Amino acid sequence: MKVQILDHENNVSGELELADSVFGLDPRRDILSRVINWQLAKRRSGNHSVKSKAEVNRTTRKFVRQKGSGGARHGSKKAFQFRGGAISFGPVVRDHGYKIQKKVRRLGLKMALSVKAREGKLVVVDSLKSDERLKTKEMVKRFDGMRSALFIDTVRDDNVVCALSNIVGYDFVPQIGANVYDIIRKDKLVISVDAVKELEGRLI
Repeated sequence: MKVQILDHENNVSGELELADSVFGLDPRRDILSRVINWQLAKRRSGNHSVKSKAEVNRTTRKFVRQKGSGGARHGSKKAFQFRGGAISFGPVVRDHGYKIQKKVRRLGLKMALSVKAREGKLVVVDSLKSDERLKTKEMVKRFDGMRSALFIDTVRDDNVVCALSNIVGYDFVPQIGANVYDIIRKDKLVISVDAVKELEGRLI
């Protein structure tokens, strides 16, 4: 598969041959959803919790006599049925993440790249670097018409990223941080030539 390379003026500066084993796979919804669910599970903080009977601060003094009251034989205000008492079987701090095979994660990333290439939403640029600080209006003019886009380059260039960060729907990740969820949820994928080569070298 061949794609055109765009320069800073959005003019075609050449062509790039993409590896079919990375950008030409038939996408499978089950693989993509499996990797996305794994990513989202890892992102969950898991810090929701309630106090158990051992943690709640209430008196343990026996507040009603054992017999003769006509009620239950209570011995502590920490019980869950009392106001201010503990919570029974409530959530605790835990990790929601789980493991999936590296081959599945790698395959999911290949399929996400293939989806963008197949839909014609893959834009290859010669570079996403600049020697001087760019203005946001320059990036809007260069990538006009993109509702949302993910930009991928080999390293983070603050001169470019600072201009992109002011545009709603535009995100940047370095090549090593490319992931299925960010690629799929964005409409366009803008990637530099160097990043394409590094991704192919990492995934083939």
